[in-house]
Amino acid sequence: MEIKQFEYKPLAHYSYAIVDNGEMAVIDPERNPMQYYAFAQEHEAKIIAVIETHPHADFVSSHLQIHKETGAPIYHSKDLGADYEHEPFDEGQSIMVGDIKVSALNTPGHSPDSITIVAEKDGKTALFTGDTLFIGDVGRPDLREKAGNMTAKRQELAEMMYHSIQNKFKDLPDGALVYPAHGAGSLCGKNLSSDNSSTLGNERMGNWAFKTQSKEEFVDTLLDSQPFIPSYFGFDVDTNRQGAENLRTSIAKVPLQLNTNISGLIVDVRDEIEFKKGHLPGSINIMAVSENSKFETWLGAIVNPEEPFSLVIDKPEDMENILERVAKIGYEKQVKLVLTLDETGLVPSDKLDLTHFKNNPDAYTILDIRNQSEIEEGKFFENALTIPLNDLRASSAKIPKDKPIIVHCAGGYRSSAGSSIVESVSENVQVYDLGENIKDFI
Repeated sequence: MEIKQFEYKPLAHYSYAIVDNGEMAVIDPERNPMQYYAFAQEHEAKIIAVIETHPHADFVSSHLQIHKETGAPIYHSKDLGADYEHEPFDEGQSIMVGDIKVSALNTPGHSPDSITIVAEKDGKTALFTGDTLFIGDVGRPDLREKAGNMTAKRQELAEMMYHSIQNKFKDLPDGALVYPAHGAGSLCGKNLSSDNSSTLGNERMGNWAFKTQSKEEFVDTLLDSQPFIPSYFGFDVDTNRQGAENLRTSIAKVPLQLNTNISGLIVDVRDEIEFKKGHLPGSINIMAVSENSKFETWLGAIVNPEEPFSLVIDKPEDMENILERVAKIGYEKQVKLVLTLDETGLVPSDKLDLTHFKNNPDAYTILDIRNQSEIEEGKFFENALTIPLNDLRASSAKIPKDKPIIVHCAGGYRSSAGSSIVESVSENVQVYDLGENIKDFI
């Protein structure tokens, strides 16, 4: 039994291939399936199954594309209520991948339709736990109240998670390998480890969810201080339940125009330095220059599902990569146009006099756009107005316009997006991005 873990760092997502005797199964695949095809070819294996542990909220899966391009059946819980052809895969059911017995455990909690995949061969066990069991944590239970064919309240799901953790893993060996769908940085849990795998024995010893506690104590801990929910999460649950369009054909429909200008909602993905030199009025700077940047998360938090927008890129050759990143969360159909800029009609961002700000902080409106959990740990500026970045477009009217505005986060990436949002709705008021200079005040 060979197990391959694939990682997509911006979304802290893990997907998997298991291979044995010329057969392969893919578990929780990301939007682009080509890496799984390449792995299958390298191992002279045929993909015979694609398995979904649940309909994911934070990324769009390629399960339907893999099914159409390989003929491999799609397996997941009957409770998912999918709109496409699939094979129900619930407790008591199993398939063979080579000589590996692959079976399902129903482990609701993160969602009502979550399953854990159990792979067994020659006395070895591997668990693909989806968003049920993470390394050091369990999946959040508050993402299915307004999404999917089956809604469930967070209290009910938290109680389901308690029973899943207490009962569904107890007969499995300590040596069973645990492979989750996410690691540190994902918004599908709150205290995920940076480790990409573990053993069930280690989780029983170190994961708070396995400690002896009442159901009430477990539920209270699980529901407390969960991170914000980006606006795209419910949209992706529905997209995955319906099955996404083929990635290649979907992004091919987006037009490109060079050296042009446009109006409407504009997302400028260039580096903040270039953006601040000159950008289209009203555009929002969500940088996608780093392979590890949280571009997808913030695009899906700032721009609403089905809201049309245009994308500004630096060079034409950036188009394919950017559109693929947009498609990771299923937003490619919202892109009206990808463009490079004409140099005329651009506006620069205001440049901050840092010394003046340090000496005269009361002369500015200071806007803290960190997440609520960060703000609760303490402010950097006592009199700062707090509006988390994911709420900023909807709450910008709350920002006073009688003084210059300084926007900050904890490191600089989010403040570039936040200051551009504030700038777009604050005529005749200077707006500054504190950026990495926030380190001078920490």
